[in-house]
Amino acid sequence: MTWTTRQRSEVGALAAITTGAGPDVLMIHGVGLRAEAWNAQMDALAVDHRVVAVDLPGHGHSPLPAGDLDLAAYTDAIAAGMTGPAMVMGHSMGAMIALDLAIRYPHLVTGVVALNAIYQRSTAAKQAVRARAASLDGVTMADPSGTLDRWFDPSPSPERQACATWLQEVNPAAYRMAYDIFAREDGPAPAKLADVACPALFLTGQDEPNSTPDMSRAMAGIVPQGRAQIIENAAHMMPMTHADEVNAHLRRFATEIRR
Repeated sequence: MTWTTRQRSEVGALAAITTGAGPDVLMIHGVGLRAEAWNAQMDALAVDHRVVAVDLPGHGHSPLPAGDLDLAAYTDAIAAGMTGPAMVMGHSMGAMIALDLAIRYPHLVTGVVALNAIYQRSTAAKQAVRARAASLDGVTMADPSGTLDRWFDPSPSPERQACATWLQEVNPAAYRMAYDIFAREDGPAPAKLADVACPALFLTGQDEPNSTPDMSRAMAGIVPQGRAQIIENAAHMMPMTHADEVNAHLRRFATEIRR
């Protein structure tokens, strides 16, 4: 799999990669990354879907609006560019946004997939992620090695190198803003999850220390049409490192919600 840059178009106020034809699929990446993080999923789903992979504000080719944003502002910016209902999938912070879309814009979401989503972190996990957020100055990007070590095993790989490049190129102010939101959020409230009306798939990695399998199972147990799938021997960047397994689940889910 290659992680080369793809051509963008405007989707509302954001930049996005659009490819394929058929029912819409919307893809939302995580903090510090960009739409190309979905390259493997775009290729798999564009065979029979119209895929739109957005750049979050200040990431990739999307501008960073003035002022402070919250999670709802990210969701609203994406919803404003949607032309109709879609299967919505998000990774990490993108999963937070995808679930918020399903909760607040149910008419735009035919099914939601949350990959490596956090939910009710432990006290230690909250302290660690908030300490990382507090260390960011919004002016310079810190050495991404620590982040990469949480996401990947230590051995070099094209996926690790691609993420290293994206983390070094992202707007530091945008990264700080997004990471601060990610650190302060703790997943949807149980009552909000219970209100999700569409089918929901929660995917995470067996070896994921932060967005744990138990978190995915807990959310799937609350959403009326929810289910969880755990990818063996995978961690945080499983859409890149375990693309075949992830894509098989996504294609199966997409087929089910089209029936």
